[in-house]
Amino acid sequence: MTISAPCPIIFDLDGTLIDSAPDIHATVNRTLQAYGYGGLSFAQVRSFIGHGAPHLIERVIGTLPNALDADMKASFLNDFLRAYDQAVDLTHLYPNVRGALQHLMDNGHPLAICTNKPVQPTQSILAHLGISDFFKPVIGGDSLTTKKPDPAPLRAVLATLSCDPANALYVGDSEVDAQTAQAAGVSFALYAHGYRKSSCAEIASRFGCALIFDDFTELTAFIDTKTPPITAP
Repeated sequence: MTISAPCPIIFDLDGTLIDSAPDIHATVNRTLQAYGYGGLSFAQVRSFIGHGAPHLIERVIGTLPNALDADMKASFLNDFLRAYDQAVDLTHLYPNVRGALQHLMDNGHPLAICTNKPVQPTQSILAHLGISDFFKPVIGGDSLTTKKPDPAPLRAVLATLSCDPANALYVGDSEVDAQTAQAAGVSFALYAHGYRKSSCAEIASRFGCALIFDDFTELTAFIDTKTPPITAP
């Protein structure tokens, strides 16, 4: 990987910058209970995360003992989204994320978000955690007609930043993110503690990774070695 400063750094959100699974799990179970069903386990709901809210709810509905018609499915999804728009209390940043973002911004790197989470809950969570000002643009799962792993959302970020894909880095936690980066021609850094379904080695073998990291201090150190520091004139 060869990049030059300032290198845009584009982040996935859930499982990459934030651990949102507790809020997602709680909101799923509140929605299920409102429809008269019992809750699902944390591990089961967590395994459904990654392809956006419609896919998540489709998987949730698939666990129910009786089938729902199309209208009921749409109602269930809308009720989940309405509740999740402001579900932020159980969501937290992964260790050293805030310091990494500040370091990257201070060194001149444009920062952006490309996530399958809908834009409204994305903005709510960024504001709640006090990190909204780091990111421009923010592309969510409902910003375009397609979601990751289609490369269109990531390409939309690159276009907004007027950035050559070869001079950008996408940071994510899953097969979906790695596939998206590969399709867009963007180098990929894999955070090892997110919501991936297979091993880091398997993801690297299938899609390629410029970096696999356990802590965000490793990410900033890696980027620092690839780009010259910003110095005062």
